[in-house]
Amino acid sequence: MSNLLDKLNDRQKEAAAYIEGPLLILAGAGSGKTSTMTHRIAHMIEMGIDPYNILAVTFTNKAAGEMRDRVEALLGEAPNMWILTFHSACLRILRYHADLLGYGNDFTVYDPTDQKTLIKNIIKEQNLDQKKFPPAMFLSQISKCKEQKLSPDGYIKTYGSDFKTEIIYKVYKRYNEELKKNNAMDFDDLLWNAVKLLEKNAAVLAKYQRRFRYIMVDEYQDTNMLQYQFVHMLAEESQNICVVGDDDQCIYQWRGADLRNILEFEKDFPAAKVVKLEQNYRSTSNILDAAHSVIVHNKGRKSKKLWTGAEQGHKIIYKRAQDEREEAFFVASEINRLKTSNVKYSDFAILYRTNAQSRTFEEQLSRRSIPYRVLGGLRYYDRKEIKDILCYMRLVQNKSDDLAVTRVINEPKRGIGGKTIEKLTTLAQVRGCSLFDVLTDSDVIDSLSRKASEAIKEFADLILILSEEKQNMRVSDIYDALLVRSGYMKALEDQNTIEAESRIENLMEFKSVIYDYEKENADISLAEFLESVALLAEVDNHDPSEDAVVLMTMHSAKGLEFTYVFMPGMEDGLFPGWRSLDTPDGIEEERRLCYVGITRAKKRLWLTSAEVRTMYGKTDFTRESQFLREIDPKLIEGDGVYEKKKQKNEALFRYGSGSDAPKKDPWGGLDRLKYAKQSTKKNASDMEGGFQPGDKVRHPKFGDGIVAEVTPKVVTVDFGGERKKLAVGFAPLKKI
Repeated sequence: MSNLLDKLNDRQKEAAAYIEGPLLILAGAGSGKTSTMTHRIAHMIEMGIDPYNILAVTFTNKAAGEMRDRVEALLGEAPNMWILTFHSACLRILRYHADLLGYGNDFTVYDPTDQKTLIKNIIKEQNLDQKKFPPAMFLSQISKCKEQKLSPDGYIKTYGSDFKTEIIYKVYKRYNEELKKNNAMDFDDLLWNAVKLLEKNAAVLAKYQRRFRYIMVDEYQDTNMLQYQFVHMLAEESQNICVVGDDDQCIYQWRGADLRNILEFEKDFPAAKVVKLEQNYRSTSNILDAAHSVIVHNKGRKSKKLWTGAEQGHKIIYKRAQDEREEAFFVASEINRLKTSNVKYSDFAILYRTNAQSRTFEEQLSRRSIPYRVLGGLRYYDRKEIKDILCYMRLVQNKSDDLAVTRVINEPKRGIGGKTIEKLTTLAQVRGCSLFDVLTDSDVIDSLSRKASEAIKEFADLILILSEEKQNMRVSDIYDALLVRSGYMKALEDQNTIEAESRIENLMEFKSVIYDYEKENADISLAEFLESVALLAEVDNHDPSEDAVVLMTMHSAKGLEFTYVFMPGMEDGLFPGWRSLDTPDGIEEERRLCYVGITRAKKRLWLTSAEVRTMYGKTDFTRESQFLREIDPKLIEGDGVYEKKKQKNEALFRYGSGSDAPKKDPWGGLDRLKYAKQSTKKNASDMEGGFQPGDKVRHPKFGDGIVAEVTPKVVTVDFGGERKKLAVGFAPLKKI
């Protein structure tokens, strides 16, 4: 056996030395899969296999680059060998043969921005309302269709014909026609067209089957149908296909990954050899045992268990906090306690289930001047939807804020074009007044198109009324009114995409920010709230090379490792989320995500939850995550995990001297996001009119009162001798 393989352990050597025939390498977390793959490639070349005959595909340019660099470090340059992403490999093949599919070989690849522009043009051509049919919705549907190899006609045949599907069909068809006319493909086309090419042209398929006699696929558990078909067709003749992956780390089924691809590899290739890489070089024994005690509950998995020659290590710490603020305080305090000259901030990671959880941790870290960076997304206050709504609130407070006006005057889309905004801005500069002053000049606005004029008047009226009423409204009431009456929330709901749903979650979480401030200071004004948020929001993002605590979702953390890991939000309904119960294998994917999170930790792991959590503007008691109950109690110390006895309706703690259990059944299956949306709309609808003189009413700030006078726009209320004039439709009044 080659000296190249001497540094590998026995199982890694076995995998790297097996060259001829199908091979499945089940590589557990931290088991050295990249080292195994690169040594296998180097070993093949050393044995005399021409690099020209090797194809290695993975998912990211970073992974492909790392693999290529490692091979060249072992052997020197290896020309003519393809180590590429799936999309890059398909693109190379199509460059030579696109004419067989009716394209020019110099075709253009449209990026997401190009796609969106094209869809917008088609929407305009079809006379569709972008508010009702946003571009993101069409792009999401088209991408799903292409992943499933569904043409426009196939889409209608599969999903039936109704008003909405007919519109999607027409836009999808026109989208494909325009791509073809422009000699362009989008990212999904690269995969689908490569598969089409190999399916329809036997000579081309034979050419690449002869060339790529040895195929390797990384992260095989994440392949979708098109990627699966692409590599299987190429390997059909030689049968020399090596796939590397871990079914326990399949966490992308929501975006097309098919777990069956790795679970059924031996059915596809009956002669396949299976090698399990189970020795972990990353984590302590306690951490690995905890991960195994969770993942073993999944039925859809290959039998395996990670082990390590490293020390047993510290037990996992569990903290049951009173609420999300105490949870974040605990995490930040632990980081402060453990930070020494030998421990860097970048050794710490906070891994959460949803981006909406980051806000409290960012605030606590900022208050302690602990540097941090958010990976896989922007800082909470830098996210587009949060900056948009803050600009709306800034305008209510200060109508002279031109920057805020230009950001939100057409957010959501109101039909106010860029040229119109530019014209109004120029006029404001000539007059030496604010842009908002121009927006309220009837002579100027009436000179615009009817659609733009009406949209601007509606926008300006909303800001004016709330500006006049801000002293009579809580900050949360202003927020609800802006979110609903601006149309911002509805525009996101209409998109019906994963990205839009994430934005809605963040907006609902922002209600929690406001509620926190109102709890601490019931009389906080809009100006005071905006100042407080601005101080937090001005903390700059740190460069990735800086020494900073890392905040990210567990999805983004896959493939990374950290010395110290915190996993907050270990509660049913949050992790696992209620939506995971919607599909038969949903809970198993959530459990795999938990496994991924736990195995990111090298030395220490903390799990936390909150007895009471405010999310999406709603406060509820929580029940501790079922994943906590699945961990072997001998591996955990700290607070106790609450359980009910199987035969008696009595509580017990499995370990530790934990905090008190919730006093009521939490959630009861309630969808929090759905509730929050309804709650926001209800809060705004409560501000509507319908009052009569003599009505008894209640105001959240002024208390109980009696309606004295009502006009179409103003209701006058006597609050114990003090009269207030409140705007109809905006005042948060309720009849008693």
